Amino acid sequence: MARKLNKGFTLPELLLAFSVMALVLAGALSLFISCIFLNETNRNLSVATGHAQLVLEEIKNTNFVSMQSGAINPETNWDWDNAAISAKGLIVLNTESISTQAVWTGTDRLNVNVTVSWKDRGLRDRSTSLETLITEP
Repeated sequence: MARKLNKGFTLPELLLAFSVMALVLAGALSLFISCIFLNETNRNLSVATGHAQLVLEEIKNTNFVSMQSGAINPETNWDWDNAAISAKGLIVLNTESISTQAVWTGTDRLNVNVTVSWKDRGLRDRSTSLETLITEP
């Protein structure tokens, strides 16, 4: 009597294996796509933070006396739109704008808040702010 050797997989076993593999690959692909979107969001946040730091440095390098006398208004002189940002040689985010708010907290202290706003993928509004206190050197 010859023994029949059954080697290989049956059709239901193959279908089950392919189903499990397809489920794992779909999850991995979803994770990969989410990581790409998060990477872009983090890149935009880093770029926006760099732009805010540039504005703060420009305010810091401005003659303090001219700000005290009102010759230079920190609330309007550093508000930038896309054209002003690209003129500085910077990467412009989607509908990016930079606004500053400056409040004198005394005769020699200027509280400056720089806000950078832009739209992310999916046209979600995003913004980041940096705040500092500038005093006469």
